[in-house]
Amino acid sequence: MFVGNLPSEATEESVTELFSEFGKVRSIHLVSDVFTRKCRGFGFIEMEGHEARAAISGLNGKNFNGKQLRVNFEEPRTNNKRGGRRR
Repeated sequence: MFVGNLPSEATEESVTELFSEFGKVRSIHLVSDVFTRKCRGFGFIEMEGHEARAAISGLNGKNFNGKQLRVNFEEPRTNNKRGGRRR
C-alpha cells in the first residue's frame, strides 16, 4: 500500500503501530530525506489483502499528527511514460 501526507516526524515505529490496529504489518519503508533523515511524507506498507483493505478503509483521510493521511493500494508503474529506452 501507499501511504501519503505523513508528517515529517513520522517514524517506522509510529506508522507500524498505527497500521497494526488492522493486522500484521509485514514490511514498511518510509522515504526519508538524505540529509535530515526526516520522513519526506510518504512510504509503502505491506500487509495481507483483507487486512490492507481494512487499513485503507480505516485510515484513509484519518488525522495523524495534524495531517490527513492518504492510504491506497500501490499502483504498479509501467515504463510507457518514463524511464523507457530511447529508440
